[in-house]
Amino acid sequence: MAALLRGLRAGRLLRGLTSVVAAPTSTHAQGSSLRRGFHFAALRLQDESKFDKPSASSSSSSSSSTTTNEHHQAHSAEQDTEAASQQDFDPNGSDQEQDEDFETEEQRQTRILTAAMEFVPLHGWSMEAIAAGAESLGLSSASTGMFYNGAGDLVLHFISQCNSKLTEILAEQHNQVQLGQAEPKKTADFLRDAVETRLRMYIPYIETWPQAMSILLLPHNIPDSLKHLSSMVDDIWYYAGDRSTDMNWYTKRAVLTGLYNTTELVMLQDSSPDFQDTWTFLDNRIQDVVNMATTAKQMQSTGEAVAQGLMGAAVTLKNLTGLNQRR
Repeated sequence: MAALLRGLRAGRLLRGLTSVVAAPTSTHAQGSSLRRGFHFAALRLQDESKFDKPSASSSSSSSSSTTTNEHHQAHSAEQDTEAASQQDFDPNGSDQEQDEDFETEEQRQTRILTAAMEFVPLHGWSMEAIAAGAESLGLSSASTGMFYNGAGDLVLHFISQCNSKLTEILAEQHNQVQLGQAEPKKTADFLRDAVETRLRMYIPYIETWPQAMSILLLPHNIPDSLKHLSSMVDDIWYYAGDRSTDMNWYTKRAVLTGLYNTTELVMLQDSSPDFQDTWTFLDNRIQDVVNMATTAKQMQSTGEAVAQGLMGAAVTLKNLTGLNQRR
């Protein structure tokens, strides 16, 4: 645009020069006027070019500044949009922090009961031990109101923990045998080691365990107590390799349950070093469990054979008497 203006101004100057040249003057005057005209036109063009350059520079600077500001604003808007989108869609954001901080009532009960085990030797299996466990976690002793079964919840929690530990041990031993890192044990040896491992978990609380047993014998605690006992015995037989699905399944578990309970009573009365008398009693009785399970299986096989023989005899008798003939 500035170039076009300069062109128009130069045209007007040239027309002025033309009029000077066309005027009827003398040759000397004409030359002098022509020189003055060219000089004047040159000065005008020089002044206009000086005036236009800053304008062009200012226009260019203004355009550049405008472009820079627009780019900066666009970049800032993009950053704000990305930040907002990341804040809106963050899978590891505040929701996860809230989930980590949130604790269910059952989880809190488990934490309190686990902490209470440290105070059982001092307070026994009681609500005092549970209250001490809650206070050790920075909770109010009023948290004991969460345990409607009182000391029974503490005893059952301990039994559940012991059964879980035993299952982990047996599973690890089974994996080692499967990988060829250990030799498989005979059934009698496996049962004996499993029962001893489980009973040894009572040793830190052996002085107060009779109180725990009396709590388990309360009518409202018997169903859960039997459930934990049957689950433990079932796990032992499973990792011992038993896969029976007939009546022999019940026989094996009933016999092992009786042995476990009897050995537990012997342990409470044992004063020998490291309960050696208890483990001797267990050694003498464990083979009886295997023998009784085998005998039960033999009796079942014999009963099935007798039943099949009687059925065969009945069919033979029908054939002889003609009762099985078609009419």
